[in-house]
Amino acid sequence: MCGIVGYIGNRQAAEIVLKGLKRLEYRGYDSAGIMLFDGEKLKVSKTKGKVADLEAKINSQITTHGTVGLGHTRWATHGIPNDVNSHPHLSNSGNLAIIHNGIIENYDAIKKALIKRGYVFKSDTDTEVLVNLIEDIKINQNLKLGKAVQVALNQVVGAYAIAVFDKTKPDEIIVARLGSPLAIGVGKGEFFIASDASPFIEYTNNAIYLEDEEMAIVRLGREVRIRKIEDDTMVTPYIQELQLNLDQIEKGGYPHFMLKEIYEQPNAITDTYRGRLLVDQGLIKMSGMDDHMQKFLNAKRIIIIGCGTSWHAGLVAEYIFEDFARIPVEVEYASEFRYRNPVITKDDVVIAISQSGETADTLAAIKLAKANGAFVYGVCNVVGSSIARETHSGSYTHAGPEIGVASTKAFTTQITLLTLMALRLAKANGNLSEKDYYLHLQELERIPGKIEQALLLNEHIAGLSNIYKSASNFLYLGRGYNFPVALEGALKLKEISYIHAEGYPAAEMKHGPIALIDEHMPVVVIAPKQGHYDKVISNIQEIKSRKGKIIAVVTEGDTQVKSLADHIIEVPETLEAFTPLLNTIPLQLLSYHIAVMRGCNVDQPRNLAKSVTVE
Repeated sequence: MCGIVGYIGNRQAAEIVLKGLKRLEYRGYDSAGIMLFDGEKLKVSKTKGKVADLEAKINSQITTHGTVGLGHTRWATHGIPNDVNSHPHLSNSGNLAIIHNGIIENYDAIKKALIKRGYVFKSDTDTEVLVNLIEDIKINQNLKLGKAVQVALNQVVGAYAIAVFDKTKPDEIIVARLGSPLAIGVGKGEFFIASDASPFIEYTNNAIYLEDEEMAIVRLGREVRIRKIEDDTMVTPYIQELQLNLDQIEKGGYPHFMLKEIYEQPNAITDTYRGRLLVDQGLIKMSGMDDHMQKFLNAKRIIIIGCGTSWHAGLVAEYIFEDFARIPVEVEYASEFRYRNPVITKDDVVIAISQSGETADTLAAIKLAKANGAFVYGVCNVVGSSIARETHSGSYTHAGPEIGVASTKAFTTQITLLTLMALRLAKANGNLSEKDYYLHLQELERIPGKIEQALLLNEHIAGLSNIYKSASNFLYLGRGYNFPVALEGALKLKEISYIHAEGYPAAEMKHGPIALIDEHMPVVVIAPKQGHYDKVISNIQEIKSRKGKIIAVVTEGDTQVKSLADHIIEVPETLEAFTPLLNTIPLQLLSYHIAVMRGCNVDQPRNLAKSVTVE
């Protein structure tokens, strides 16, 4: 969850590290800290709050001279967010500094053993335990830092991406990872370390991504040396050229990343199907799927796993795969799937969905599925991520960087990619007629343009948001393909505005939630003409008769719902399977504007982080 940044080279490190922390703040923003080495001393400054608070504190507390630096922005696990629990942490001698993203599960037993040996701890963190364990091993076993880190990591249980610096060895930083991402930027006579490539993209486009259970010695004047943590075997570094550019990670004139990313959806969806959707030829080309088509054709069922918004995308995909390809689909929370004893066989195809490609629960579920013989297909956004490497095959969404914590374009590009997969499989197994197949191909190509039309509703939705910004509760209702959209709309609102919101299948309202409806309850009803329109009309009448305030998302030109609802939001008409792609747009805008009007930090909502790399 946390973000880590490091630099070693010839430049002044402070500016590089602070700028990198700002770009990684989406990973956690409870507290932040920095360590700089000026050639003699380790200078540490850290504070509860955001990177801006750290920057202000640095200016009044320490000089920023030093060509080696480590930085950290925290999502708290062990220990409350405060100055003391912030990273970096120093060892008892003051020689070692560490930054850490992850959790050391057996830290308490290690801490007790170290206390008996005379170590003193200032914080409540597992990370301070780890840095002192490394120091204890280094001193008592007379080892170099790299070897001491390796020995220590073989004694801990948990997940980590760490960077360790020893002021007695000022030309190197030791890094390692297990379950948490870590990238090394390779420049000319300098190295960058970060949770992802965004902190160093303006300095170099060459990066090494460590694999799980690997550590690296990053030393000036030398090539990066990588070893396996478990058995010390050497690994040949693979330097890859990054496709990321600086414009993608800047706001581009928008007040928030979330709004920018909402407006990027037409291009993001186009990029997702570019080169895959060949309407003129009546083809869908997906090499990751085509190379393993027999696995899909022989599958007795498809299991889709994900968390949060990715789980909602999976629910939409359940309708699409069963409708088009006629294969049974189950959608599972990755966090539940991994901890029960699921029945998985070699006849199953498991589709794992994750924006970051680093979600801890999803990675664990993938390993469980593989161990039971299933074929696992990954759907993620980040090239080179852990899920991309761990799965048998897969496809990237090509959404581009998503910085806002509340996922928007990830959701719609995931649905787009899963739709392509379902259509490709339906074509291969013959369960969709040629006419319907071509019809859906043609309409999918039109979706970006229709989303652009939906985005023109922004001002109208801002007006509605002003009416309902003070509501205490919201109810979201949908049926069929749009039940998952109701769930996603409610999630967005609660994530960034802190208003309690629930999504339900519209027909389930009578089985409990209807008791909540009164004149103070806004109810968002997704009511396109396609699907179960008459049934939704009945549900709207039930709400109206109980004085609920109805905000209806309808197909352009609708008159029947308009006569019943307090407010309508009209979106372009499309085929039923594609209605989630259009109907989710106004719900994203509604949550965004309500949150802004309530004074919330929409890009960094409280208690949340973008990439959930710990349990």
